[in-house]
Amino acid sequence: MPNPDAYIALISSLPGSERLFVAKQPPLSRLRLDRRLTALTPEDARVLKVLEHALNWGDYDMGVTDAQAIGRCKEALRDISQPTLRKMLIERMDLRTVVAALRLRKQGGNPPAGSFGMGRWARHIPANWNDPSFRLEGSMPWIKEAQQLLDAADPLGLERLLLSVSHKQLKRHAARHYFDFEAVVIYVLIWNIFDRWAQSNAQEAAKRFEHLAKQAMANVAEIDFDGANS
Repeated sequence: MPNPDAYIALISSLPGSERLFVAKQPPLSRLRLDRRLTALTPEDARVLKVLEHALNWGDYDMGVTDAQAIGRCKEALRDISQPTLRKMLIERMDLRTVVAALRLRKQGGNPPAGSFGMGRWARHIPANWNDPSFRLEGSMPWIKEAQQLLDAADPLGLERLLLSVSHKQLKRHAARHYFDFEAVVIYVLIWNIFDRWAQSNAQEAAKRFEHLAKQAMANVAEIDFDGANS
């Protein structure tokens, strides 16, 4: 059993993460966070590792398919018993299932037979394939914006939207957990979102710099060094 005082001390030592998407980097490094997490019991540390592996955005490289991501969540669900953590995992699976369906439909895919993905909407989505939002506007009001971002080929915008939706889900659970293991997990998952967005911003900035540099070199190549543009 965890020592309640140890978890209270752990939570109290963690800086706030309210400035998600605003600050340029997480409020503490992963190294410092991991040092604090040594206060977890071995079993709690194992559960956290399983959940992070399933939900951490940074653990999915470009080659991981939507189906593989959903499969990873299914595996994690078998290893997690805490009701709040299971609910958080299912919510993320719902999100990934819907986004995978949007991508498949955009690619011209036909409605899957029976069910699609995993979660509450696995059968609902194929049954409402031709509706722009799969008739989920009430439960998932962000779908319309996600569709627009997919249509605009804006992966960074879509990632920001999904990170924001996930962050709101976690904050809703955080309102019911303060100094327990679930509170620690929620903090770590929010930190991961924060870190992912900081990295995405850096990657996008690097791409923009490279694009501008190429433009500048192209402009130089077009200059007539006798004093006029070619």
